[in-house]
Amino acid sequence: GVTVYSKNADVKRYPASLTKIMTYVVVAENVSDFTQKVKIKASVLKPLEGTGSSQSAVSDNIGKSFTIEQLLKCLMISSGNDAALVLADYVGGEGGVTHFVQMMNDKAKKLGLKNTHFKNATGLHDPDHYTCAHDLAIMAAYLIEIGGEDLFAVTSLYDSYIREDTKQSFWLVNTNKLLKLYNGVDGLKTGYTKEAGYCLVTTAQRDGQRIIGVLMKETAPKTRNEEMCSLLDYGFNNYKQVTI
Repeated sequence: GVTVYSKNADVKRYPASLTKIMTYVVVAENVSDFTQKVKIKASVLKPLEGTGSSQSAVSDNIGKSFTIEQLLKCLMISSGNDAALVLADYVGGEGGVTHFVQMMNDKAKKLGLKNTHFKNATGLHDPDHYTCAHDLAIMAAYLIEIGGEDLFAVTSLYDSYIREDTKQSFWLVNTNKLLKLYNGVDGLKTGYTKEAGYCLVTTAQRDGQRIIGVLMKETAPKTRNEEMCSLLDYGFNNYKQVTI
């Protein structure tokens, strides 16, 4: 929970798909069995029409069912907005996606996030949908705490298949390229919209010490990755964990 480096950490910014960190939190806290199946409804995915936003296998399988575990893979590996909406509609119950977004905002308040407000579960641009680097670091640390090995079993994968034992197998490729570029990285989430720029929350562990890095509004993916490597280097080079 200690911040070891900070710059403009409380400035409100658009988070793009970093939003899905909170989406995962709310799902994880309200679903006890990740093998539960959810049927894909066309009406739930209607808000994505014409957005050109990132989608996964879900959109092509209307009327079919996915497990919560498969949907979370689509959410965190390929940043599927379709998976986010299906999860939100399912967990939101009778109130659907609208209620789920309220649950996200309620959780933000419980975590003490002062500069965060959600309008959707995907991260698609909305002027009233924002957070800051400091709040994202808290969200990420909390997700790691509750998600544990189940979370890293997903976010550490550079690529993965869902439904690999069927004719409808689908290949997911992780948007987080640091998994192959930086020793110890095992998550967490990328994001991009024109308004948000290139965003990244990364976590890495070495010798039992875990650190989290947050970058927002970068100008290019290459810059985002290079600056995250510098940020992680700073953390690992200047701090160490010891048992006294």
